[in-house]
Amino acid sequence: MVPDDPTFEEEPRPRPTAAVFMILGIIIVWAALIASVSDTVTRWPALVQLIFYIVAGIVWILPLKPILRWSETGRWRSDPPQP
Repeated sequence: MVPDDPTFEEEPRPRPTAAVFMILGIIIVWAALIASVSDTVTRWPALVQLIFYIVAGIVWILPLKPILRWSETGRWRSDPPQP
């Protein structure tokens, strides 16, 4: 069968599915970690709490780029630029 055939069904790819579970795992672990320090954070001044939660809300995104790259290409790192 060929991709132009309307009856063609592409095989499911395991990497994107694995990437979804990895991302969900990161979110769950990160949320649990932030929740575990919330008692300490509530004693801080409101402005410091705000900064902490803004940073904590952004930091969990950092590992997503390599996971998404791996999901699409099978490589964790991008290729170095060619001279």
